[in-house]
Amino acid sequence: MSAPASQIDPRPADALLADIGGTNARFALARQDEISPLLMDSVREFAVADFPSLADAAQHYLDTTGASARTGVFAVAGRVDGDEARITNHPWVISGARTRDALGLESVRLVNDFAAQAMGASLLTPRDVVPIGGTAWRGHDREDRTFAIIGAGTGLGVGGLLRRDGRHYPLQTEGGHVSFAPNSPEEIEILQRMSGEFGRVSNERLVSGMGLVNLYRTLSAMAGDDPGPIHPADVTGRAKDGDARALRTIDIFCAVFGAAAGDLVLTLGAWDGVFLTGGLVPKLLNSIAHSGFRQRFEYKGRFAAVMGRVPTLAVVHPQSGLLGAAALAQDPRHTQS
Repeated sequence: MSAPASQIDPRPADALLADIGGTNARFALARQDEISPLLMDSVREFAVADFPSLADAAQHYLDTTGASARTGVFAVAGRVDGDEARITNHPWVISGARTRDALGLESVRLVNDFAAQAMGASLLTPRDVVPIGGTAWRGHDREDRTFAIIGAGTGLGVGGLLRRDGRHYPLQTEGGHVSFAPNSPEEIEILQRMSGEFGRVSNERLVSGMGLVNLYRTLSAMAGDDPGPIHPADVTGRAKDGDARALRTIDIFCAVFGAAAGDLVLTLGAWDGVFLTGGLVPKLLNSIAHSGFRQRFEYKGRFAAVMGRVPTLAVVHPQSGLLGAAALAQDPRHTQS
């Protein structure tokens, strides 16, 4: 996945980058004097469960690669409240100041991971995306634009990207926790059964890695079966083998994903397009493209015609979160102690 440590440029980097999810922590370096600020050969990935804190994981990265940096930009899968961030699907609680001091950096900026995904979208080119419906996207121009960002991985991340007067502004949200709105008798029953287990049911309960498990288990219960212990990879693996219930699980996943993406366009006024990110998007790209995703995306009543023109773009850049962290590090107006 990444180059050996010996191939990392030994010069001190401008920034240490991190993209922290509920399962994996990705680290890299950024240098402003490069054509692209993200140094792809510096990327390393670790399991978050292997470290007691972000600082420990980051120090391990620095120690094993021999890298050094002046500042840090860390994107985390959770809400950032001032100097503190909590990972939604992992017990890490992160303090920017303590992490800065532990690593000996001049400054550290904590951002929501989908603020980083949004900034990463500002650097994407047409070769970094696969279009799934809507009008053609030819890349970024100089006009004011409003985009939405939504991505399924360990959780469901949601953000936005505004371009105004030549500058990009990422929007940090927790829109993945918006309530799930069923649209068929089958989905109504799914909501009822999940409500009995979780109480309130958000879109993330269906559109995420664990969402695949929740959906599969719920469909099994509706059929009077108990599938026993199951993991997201089991669902996708069974779907590849032609298992009817796993295939139906992925169909519903894609449909709800499309509905949530369409709702986000209406909420943000993101008529210029939606970037689909997250670890599950490349893995399920063929399913998303040939499912009810786009139909449910456009199925917005009196806005169906305008929704039909909004492009949905599956991001296939391998490190779009780190790319966004690098974009934030490149702009001195985004630095923070």
